[in-house]
Amino acid sequence: MITMIELGINNLSKSFGANKIFENVGFDIKTGEIVGLIGRNGTGKTTIMKILMGHEDYEGEVFYRKGVTLGYLDQIPVFEEDYSVKEVLYLAFKDVYDIKKKMMKIEHSLTDGDNDIDRLMKEYGQLQERFELLGGYDIDEKMSKVTIGLQISDSIQKMKFANLSGGEKSKIMLGKILLEKPELLLLDEPSNHLDLKSIEWLEEYLKEYKGSVLIISHDRYFLDRVVNKIVELDYNGASIYHGNYTYYLMEKERRFIEAYNRYKENQKKISKMEEQIKRYRIWGKMRDSDKMYVRAKELEKRLAKMDKLDKPVLEKTKIKLSSKGFDRTGKEVLILKNVEKSFESRTLFSGLDLTLFYQDSLAILGDNGTGKSTLIKIVMEVLESDKGSIKYGSNINIGYLPQEVNFEDENISILEAFQYKYNITIGEARTELAKVLFIKDDVFKKISILSGGEKSRLKLCMLMYEKVNFMILDEPTNHLDIDSREILEETLLEFKGTILFVSHDRYFINKIATKIGEIENKKLEFYNGDYEYYKNELLKKADSIVPKREQTNRSSNKNYNRKRVDDNEKIIKRKKKQLEAIEMEIELVETSIDELDKEMLINSTDAGKLNEISMEQNDKKEALSKLLEEWEIISEYIDSLR
Repeated sequence: MITMIELGINNLSKSFGANKIFENVGFDIKTGEIVGLIGRNGTGKTTIMKILMGHEDYEGEVFYRKGVTLGYLDQIPVFEEDYSVKEVLYLAFKDVYDIKKKMMKIEHSLTDGDNDIDRLMKEYGQLQERFELLGGYDIDEKMSKVTIGLQISDSIQKMKFANLSGGEKSKIMLGKILLEKPELLLLDEPSNHLDLKSIEWLEEYLKEYKGSVLIISHDRYFLDRVVNKIVELDYNGASIYHGNYTYYLMEKERRFIEAYNRYKENQKKISKMEEQIKRYRIWGKMRDSDKMYVRAKELEKRLAKMDKLDKPVLEKTKIKLSSKGFDRTGKEVLILKNVEKSFESRTLFSGLDLTLFYQDSLAILGDNGTGKSTLIKIVMEVLESDKGSIKYGSNINIGYLPQEVNFEDENISILEAFQYKYNITIGEARTELAKVLFIKDDVFKKISILSGGEKSRLKLCMLMYEKVNFMILDEPTNHLDIDSREILEETLLEFKGTILFVSHDRYFINKIATKIGEIENKKLEFYNGDYEYYKNELLKKADSIVPKREQTNRSSNKNYNRKRVDDNEKIIKRKKKQLEAIEMEIELVETSIDELDKEMLINSTDAGKLNEISMEQNDKKEALSKLLEEWEIISEYIDSLR
C-alpha cells in the first residue's frame, strides 16, 4: 500500500465569541492509519469533526487528498416515514443500485431489435464492470456481515426507522456508514449504544478496514485494541503519540519526566547565574570596584536573554477520599435466590441466584436487553421481582451512583449543596470537597453548569461522607471523559466496602471488578476474576468445543476409547501438530514478504509495478497477522491444558 496523507490539519484554531476552544492544532492522517482523538470534555474534539465536514468555520488550514471519500455520522438524518431499517441500510449501495437499474434498462432495450445492439452491449459491459468493481454481487454478504456484527436482527430490520430510539438510530447509521466503506471514516464515540459483543466485532472490523479512520472515544480498551496513533487535544494544541492507548500513557509519562529534568537543569543554570550576579555585586561594593558591577550587569543581560522553561505540570492529581470510619457489614452483603422478572410475555431472567460477600466487587455483564439494569433496580427495590427472595446482610448502608447524576436543586453552588445537606461549616465542606479535587473557586460553580464527570465526583464525595459501605453503580462511566473515569476508578479502588455495578467499559471493569457475573440464557454465570480472566475463560470454553466435536464424530465407532479422547496429552499432541503446520505457513509468508521487499527495491522507479507489489505485500501481511493470531490462540489453549 502506497502511504499518502489523506487529511492534513495545520495551525487550526477555533473560538466561540471570546471563548477559545483550541489553537495551533496540527496533525495528519496517512493511508491505513487508525487515529484516536482524545482529550478532556470541552477541548473541542467534536468541534474538529464538524470542521472537517465543513459544518463549522475556523482559522488555519485543512486539506484532503484529492478525491478522497468521507464518511461521518454527524446527526441522525430524517428519512421518509415508511422507510424500514433494512431500506435505510441498503441506501449505502445507492450507486450500485443505480447502475443495476441502468443494466436492467439496457437488458429490456436489447429485446427490441430496432436498437443498436453493439452500442448497447458495449455500454452494458462497462456498467457490468463498474457494478462488479463496486461489489454489486457481494451486497447480501456485506449486509449480513454488518447486521450480524452489530446485532441488527431481522425483526429490527423490518421496523420503521422513524420508530427507533435515538441510540438504535445511531447504531443503524453506524452500520450504513460501515457498508459505504469510505476511504476516510470519521467516528464520534462509535462504541456508544453498542453492547460488548458488538463493540468487539467493531474492533475487529476496523482493524481490517482498508481505509483510514479518525475516532473520538473515551473507551480506553477500544483505543488500546484498535488505534495505531493517538492525538491528544488540549487548549494549547495537540500532542501526537505513535501507538495505542497503553503506549500513549507510557510515552506521556516519559515526556513529562524528560521535560521536568530539562526544567530542573534550566533552574540550576538560572540559580547559578543569580548567585554569580549577587556575588559580583557584593564584591563590587566591598572593593568599590566598577569592574565587578560591569560583570554583574553583563550577567544580568545574559540572564534576561536566556530561555526560561515553564515548569511542566502533571495534570492528574490523585483524589484523597478515605472510606475509613464506615461501619463494617456482615460477611454476606446481598443474597438473591431464585429471582425471576418478566415484562409482558418476555422473561429477562429466572432462577437467578447471587450471593455477594463483604469487599466483593461484582460486575454484571450481558447483551443489551438481558436485564442488567433491571437487576440493579430490583436490588435497589425500585422494581419488584416476580418471584424469588432478596435478603440484605447486617449493617448495610447503600450508596447509588446512576448513569446520569442529578441533584434536587441545581441552581446552587457545589459548596452550598454540600454545606446545606450536611449542616456543616464552610471550612468542613471545603475540606471534604477538596478530597475530590474541588478546590479554590471551583466550589462556587453552580451545579447546573457541571459536566457529567464533575457531578459524579460531587455525588461520590457525598456518598463517602455518608459512610456508605455498599456501592451500587449503573453504567457510571457513561458521558465521562477519560480523566473523570480515572478519578472514579481511583475513588472506587480506595473504597473498602462492597461494590455491585453494571458497565460496558472494559477498562473500568478490568480495574474495579474482582468477580464477573454474566446474564446469559436467563441465568447468572460467575467468573472469579477480572475482565481479562473472564475473556480467557470464554476462550477456553470456545476451544473446548473442538475436542468435543471430534468426540461426537467418532462416537459411532465401537472400538473407540472415549477416555483416550479426553486425555489432555493426546489433545496437546494434536494441537502441537497444528502449531507446527501454522509455523511452516508463517515462515513461508514471511519469506514471501521479504522477496516482495527485494522486488520493490528493483522496481523503485516503476510506480505502477510498485503499487501492484505493495498491494500483494499488504495481503501477505494481513495473512501473516491472522496466522499469528491463530498460533497465539492454540498456544494459549495448550497452556490451559497443562
